[in-house]
Amino acid sequence: MGNGPIALGVDSSTQSTKVLAVDVETGEVLARGQARHTVSEGAGRETDPEVWWRALGAALAQIGPYAERADAVSVGGQQHGLVVLDAVGRPLRPALLWNDVRSAPQADALVERHGAAHWAQRFGSVPGTSFTVTKWAWLTENEPETAKAAAAVRLPHDFLTERLGGAGVTDRGDASGTGWWATDTETYDEALLAEIGLDPALLPRVLGPGDAAGVTLPGLPLREGVLVGSGTGDNAAAALGLGLVPGQPALSLGTSGTVYTPATTRPTDPTGIVAGFAGGHGDWLPLACTLNCTLAVDKIAGLLSLDREAVEAGGSAVVLPFLDGERTPNLPYASGLLTGLRHDTTPGQILQAAYDGAAYALLTALDQVLAVDGTGSDEPLLLIGGGARGTAWRETVRRLSGRAVRIPVAEELVALGAAAQAAGLLTGETPQAVARRWDTTAGPSYDPVPRDDAARDRLATALADAFDVR
Repeated sequence: MGNGPIALGVDSSTQSTKVLAVDVETGEVLARGQARHTVSEGAGRETDPEVWWRALGAALAQIGPYAERADAVSVGGQQHGLVVLDAVGRPLRPALLWNDVRSAPQADALVERHGAAHWAQRFGSVPGTSFTVTKWAWLTENEPETAKAAAAVRLPHDFLTERLGGAGVTDRGDASGTGWWATDTETYDEALLAEIGLDPALLPRVLGPGDAAGVTLPGLPLREGVLVGSGTGDNAAAALGLGLVPGQPALSLGTSGTVYTPATTRPTDPTGIVAGFAGGHGDWLPLACTLNCTLAVDKIAGLLSLDREAVEAGGSAVVLPFLDGERTPNLPYASGLLTGLRHDTTPGQILQAAYDGAAYALLTALDQVLAVDGTGSDEPLLLIGGGARGTAWRETVRRLSGRAVRIPVAEELVALGAAAQAAGLLTGETPQAVARRWDTTAGPSYDPVPRDDAARDRLATALADAFDVR
């Protein structure tokens, strides 16, 4: 064990909490810890925030002496989730997670009331069911007594940051995914908050890039007085972990799928495809997100009794794996679709079609994400997330994008980005400068292949015919 400073990065995702202990000077990952979460099933996706806190303690226990020696810690967390607390910081109910689609009627009503163009210009994004503002609206309509009892409203990463350092704070990256933080003024929109019945005094203070949230409290699995970073949302943290610069795109394949790149221009897309998030680095992080990615494809592989890599080329089958509704395109009430079957269609071809359907929406949004700054990009597409390790995912993205692909060797990029943010508190560097010094994008590259426009055309036609998305 070296004697240099140690930064801890936390990734509190939908499924688990992970912790990395990282050598600040070299970027070497010294130890890892992980503990699983419990998530409810069905349209209502919920987790008790206390599960996240216990998981963080269990993950810290796994890294032992590195937790005891840590000099700084920061939390990256799943975006959008609604955490409602009482006066002493205890959850009043399980958190409504980003992939809980019950707030679709509230999302529709909010957009209809003000118009998509207003939302895009004021808040940078048109709210779908993922956004916290829709979940609060659902709560006030369906559980009004809980809403009235709220003494604090937090996002998932805020909840853990507050437990570590005692301060009710968030960062601009995660705040921009709520739907009540105006990106044009970088303030909470008090008129909207009054409209939805949310007292701004219940919300956390928004920290700027490079700000510290405080120091760790006594009685934690960490020693007292460790610097606590502001933290950020998971995608913004992964962008920090890669040290991305404008025009350098990343595609993340996880429970959800995302594609994003930093931008200097504030996004204002009234179609809602590009979410105009703020970046944890400053500036902006235009992003497109799908609800159905690796879990949806794995579900279809399971239904076919196939290994997830058992794909076969060819055939005319089309699968739109919208098993939980969908965010891009905005189809919260959708279910999965299988069409184009023939007598000679094989299970492996159906599985390949599921991969194609999951990747298609992300790749069609890629050009719009890159266009926010008014320029395209020939940079290799950085493929990250759990799916990036799979050959079938990698080859699907290459074939449907026609772009070069690079697979960073660095793992757990959300936790690594949080660690870079924590390290920056110690060194005075920006997190992206830390990540570039750690060379986190290093990894094997794959040359472009001709784009499979026939498959893309089949998907576009099936989507338009089934859901009138044109």
